[in-house]
Amino acid sequence: MSTTDTPAFDRPDSDAMTGPIPTVPAASPDATATNPSMEPVTDSGRHRLRPDAGGPGATTFERGAVEKLAAHAAGEVDRVGGAANRLLGVAVGSDDADRSAKVTAQLDGTVATLTVRLSVLYPAPVGQVTAHVREHLAERLSTLAGLDARRIDITVAALHTPAAPVRRLT
Repeated sequence: MSTTDTPAFDRPDSDAMTGPIPTVPAASPDATATNPSMEPVTDSGRHRLRPDAGGPGATTFERGAVEKLAAHAAGEVDRVGGAANRLLGVAVGSDDADRSAKVTAQLDGTVATLTVRLSVLYPAPVGQVTAHVREHLAERLSTLAGLDARRIDITVAALHTPAAPVRRLT
């Protein structure tokens, strides 16, 4: 029995999982006559594709998914809090530090334009924090979704003071 006849997990050699991909035998004419869905496959390196597939495909993102991803990424930055929901420009609730940032996204292919509303922990320098949020959002969207965030507009809705410890009288 040769190496190509033995499954990779049964091979005793150490490079069993890193060896070449064994070739796939072509379907016999009888097999395609009984099962017309069996199509010949081509080997394009690591992936086997049908001849009519044209490539591995493309991933597209919905606007809501990008908004949630960006809101989560903004929350990963130190000294950044969230913003209240707004209805006709009026805050509904409060701009709590525990909320998530509010993000609106516009997509054009792989280019994203974001509008972010968040709060900053006082006395952090607002300019530095927002610059760090911009850089972090651009990096995370590029890494996780392959999107190019060319414009990121940030509105600081509130400044929060650190939560004071609760005093107890004994």
